Amino acid sequence: MKNKFIIAMVVTIAISNKINADEIEEVIVTSSYTNQALNEIHNPLHLIDGEEISNSATQSLGETIDNLLGVSSADYGSGVGQPIIRGMSGNRVKIMTNGRVNRDVSGLGADHINDIDLNNVQQIEVIRGPSSIFYSNGTTGGIINVVDNTIARTDFLESELRIGGEAQSANRGNSGEFSYQNNLGGLNLSLAYKDSSFANFEIPFGAIIHEEEEHEEEHEEEHEENPKYLFNSDYETESQRFGVSKTGDWGYVGLSFRGINSLYGVPFHGEEHEEEEEGEHEEERIFVTTESNVINLEGSYVFDNSFFKKIDYYFADTEYSLIEQHAEEADHEEEEEGHPHAEEGPTTLKNDAKEYGAVVDFSTDELSQRLVMNMIEEDISIIGYEAFMKPSDNSEFSFGYYVSTDLDLFNFDLAIRHDRINRKGSIAHHEEEEEEEGHEHEEEVDKFDKDFENDSLAISVNRNINEFLNMSLAMASVERAPSAVELYMNGPHLATGRFEIGNTNIDTERSRNIDLTLNYNQGGFFSTFTIFRNNVDDYIYLVDSTTKEKKLTVSNYKQKDAQLIGYELEIGTSFQLYGGSLELSIARDTISGEFSDGKNIPKMTPERHIYSVLYSQDDLSFGLVLKDIKQQNDLGLNETLTKGFQMLDANYTRKLVSESGTEVYASVFGHNLLDEVARNHTSFVKDQVPLPGKNFGISFNLKF
Repeated sequence: MKNKFIIAMVVTIAISNKINADEIEEVIVTSSYTNQALNEIHNPLHLIDGEEISNSATQSLGETIDNLLGVSSADYGSGVGQPIIRGMSGNRVKIMTNGRVNRDVSGLGADHINDIDLNNVQQIEVIRGPSSIFYSNGTTGGIINVVDNTIARTDFLESELRIGGEAQSANRGNSGEFSYQNNLGGLNLSLAYKDSSFANFEIPFGAIIHEEEEHEEEHEEEHEENPKYLFNSDYETESQRFGVSKTGDWGYVGLSFRGINSLYGVPFHGEEHEEEEEGEHEEERIFVTTESNVINLEGSYVFDNSFFKKIDYYFADTEYSLIEQHAEEADHEEEEEGHPHAEEGPTTLKNDAKEYGAVVDFSTDELSQRLVMNMIEEDISIIGYEAFMKPSDNSEFSFGYYVSTDLDLFNFDLAIRHDRINRKGSIAHHEEEEEEEGHEHEEEVDKFDKDFENDSLAISVNRNINEFLNMSLAMASVERAPSAVELYMNGPHLATGRFEIGNTNIDTERSRNIDLTLNYNQGGFFSTFTIFRNNVDDYIYLVDSTTKEKKLTVSNYKQKDAQLIGYELEIGTSFQLYGGSLELSIARDTISGEFSDGKNIPKMTPERHIYSVLYSQDDLSFGLVLKDIKQQNDLGLNETLTKGFQMLDANYTRKLVSESGTEVYASVFGHNLLDEVARNHTSFVKDQVPLPGKNFGISFNLKF
């Protein structure tokens, strides 16, 4: 596949003819069903431009958005970063590509990577709070939408070829990327390819990975408490995209393929192994391979009548697999004859999903109106050593109405959704009694067929108080059906170090969310303030017990009312300096979460202060960001205290344009310049896996 893809790209470029055209203004769009321009969306939203993504040294989606207010990441090594929005994560936050939910298995484990390709993307949209209902069902936390141009909705006016590369010091890593787009014979063609390889990353001195358990004196062994590199923190990925589309006055139609293959180490495993025999000690290689293939068909047909404006339609077919394996170190000594090393078999997680949908636009001059229908069929299976859940069949049908209008006093947005969700699964009961030799135990299995009908409503109102001050108020009532894991989990979940048990009696979770945002901008001074409250009825959570199963802590899924309260504040100023613009800002975000009994919700993001300096001219930019992460003292049950730290990052980018029009972007960056021992409180493995130490790097991008 890799070689064929590269050959196809080379041949395409060789036969293409460049279309000369004047440079046109870049148009930024969003993928919400309201189809508003970005500057017309008044609800809390972040936007990361594609050029900024290309010139940064991030490896995961969570790391890319971690500097945004109200947004953080739960890391599990270098390649895995699960996004958190206002204290919500997992199935409460939907990860999307071009407005379609990614059907990977990241929601099944904290050590599972998000199936995201960040090569040559236009932008990343982050929507927090009530506005997320415009995108998908069950988004009590929010959505993250990665937008690319693989299926062009308007004709490419000129050909574009991009070549880029990157190198980093902390992980001795490098990456190369390629993208190309052109209009050939009336067809819009888009190609993209990226290959990245990162070794184990360097950690600061004093970052103890794990403490050696106490042994009898005759069995004590020396163990390196402060290694230079974090074992099993390597990461490799290869991605490719291909898209073709045809446009006209009638609309457009397009087809795309996206493939992503990854291999990454798992730096911590919750399994407690039996004590080794005298003189025997080894670090075990634990790694994951993933393969994702997604086919998308989408289009739009414009009607020539006064009632229906157009209909958008789409189909997506996803085949995703994740395999976790254990292997001996390459330099492990040969086992004595008759005493082979007992290897654990692999665990394979698969998700096959199909999604169908249509959006009918019947807007008028006064109202923007859309009717949405969506259907999903999803089959999840887990086979092998860590088969913590039996196969599950899931189906969803959604129906929604969206309206937006500009009244005299304010802008008004309304969204109504109805979701019908079915989850079929089973739970196996394991007997602890030893079976007589030669007699296999027949597993007892209970089958379940659960139906959920959810209704959600979101309203937002925006008003310009004066020419400097804007106010927006958003409210939502969003229902989320429990996931298959929350219902049918029953086995060892080594990524969390727990034996997790689902609960077939849990019901729909309802989030009642309200937030108020004030924006002020005058004479180079700007400020944004958002305050929010999220009351969650029947909040689904995982609680640890005092019992053990297979040497793992037994944890059960339960429900309890909860409340999350917080605010986000940014104050800054910008002014002209030496032919460029200098922007200074101070930001702060904080959130607290409590259950109805007054106990803290675990894994809440600590209070953060973000200080930033940005200087830019036409052909260069320099940025300096200091994140001050406070100590988290509001601990949930069985949580440990996490010390605060300061993370200092810097980036310098220069743009050069040759006489032929070739654009060259060269960047120099540094992460964690203070070489802090940093531990992410929201991570399941914060005590075992620190964040990378001081990291320097360079990157370049050529645009022809």
